Amino acid sequence: MKNTFAKKFTVCALAGVLGFALIACDDSSSAGGDGGSGGNRGGIPDTVETFMELSDYDCGKSQKCVATYLTEYHNMAVCDGDNGWVIGTLIEKMDCDFSSSSDKSSDSKSNDPAEVTDDSSDSKGNPSSAGTSTKSSNSNTSGNDAKSSSSAGKEVSSSSEEMKSAWDYLNPDINYGEFTDERDGQVYKTIQIGEQIWMAQNLNYAYTGIKFNFSGGKSDSTSWCYKNDLDNCGIYGRLYTWSAAMDSAGLVSDANKIGCGFGVPCIPNNPHRGICPVGWHLPDTTELTVLLNYAGGGIVAQNVLKSKSGWNGTDDLGFSLLPAGTGVYSYLFDHLKQYTEIWSVTEADGDHDERAWILKIDYSDLQRSLFNNKKSYHLSVRCLKDSD
Repeated sequence: MKNTFAKKFTVCALAGVLGFALIACDDSSSAGGDGGSGGNRGGIPDTVETFMELSDYDCGKSQKCVATYLTEYHNMAVCDGDNGWVIGTLIEKMDCDFSSSSDKSSDSKSNDPAEVTDDSSDSKGNPSSAGTSTKSSNSNTSGNDAKSSSSAGKEVSSSSEEMKSAWDYLNPDINYGEFTDERDGQVYKTIQIGEQIWMAQNLNYAYTGIKFNFSGGKSDSTSWCYKNDLDNCGIYGRLYTWSAAMDSAGLVSDANKIGCGFGVPCIPNNPHRGICPVGWHLPDTTELTVLLNYAGGGIVAQNVLKSKSGWNGTDDLGFSLLPAGTGVYSYLFDHLKQYTEIWSVTEADGDHDERAWILKIDYSDLQRSLFNNKKSYHLSVRCLKDSD
């Protein structure tokens, strides 16, 4: 519970090779408890702004494995049961089953690493990829063509009719192109920006058949709707691990099956189709830089690429990017309506086995738009049309 006594805490940072623990130290003994299943939050909120604020909350044995989002560090903090708070990849070494704790439901906040296990033996039922066309927006498909299961095992479906909800956020003053993803019949709007042709919506292709299993987060899919709500897929598209975005298991195309994934460096194709429809590909950082420069660079580009509705953009070029949020662990989601992150095929220098470059567009207009992030996070995909 939150201390009401005037305890003096000393903040101790213990650096580690894989991560670090933050310890709230005082001159009293550690709080007692019942052995700590993590079920008793002891008044610890889901979100804490700073570590000094976090140190005001007891972290004894009865609160072991209780997690909270630490805004100061942009990461999740987990109680280790001995008055210590652990963040970073050291969480992976803790004996905590986050999937069975009601405290860490899909409403909890986290930026913790997750991991995808790609098993090529699951890739037998490859979806059809016959190509693209320019069918009208009235195309009708069965939702059975694109199914995905949530982390709770509940089956959901997507269709071109649901995808049209994303069209409500397009710039009404822009003339968009259109094409149909023949794999599931979904119709996407497109936009030409300079010499590039982009999808004007995030990809919403259900990537199933590859199981996700990491640190208590389990799912029979490596693509998710935000908070496993199908309506969010219709607006924001799906969230994918980098391995799924790259189609490293070869579900979409055998040409993508080059071993890309978490903890595995790779050399992508050029262009690299990944999970995109035929004739489209995942962008690399060079192509993203071309887009940003054409949009004016820096804060100007941030505003220009955002949709007019949904947040604070001008959408001058019709890119119509929405704040789709992110996910980890297959059931923890955060940052909806705050920012969006788009995968690239480019691995991060010096940490290429675990991180890849992303396009990040933030509500608060950060000047730097290219970052790198954990390959295991669940982020959005925008496809770029292959050059002729």
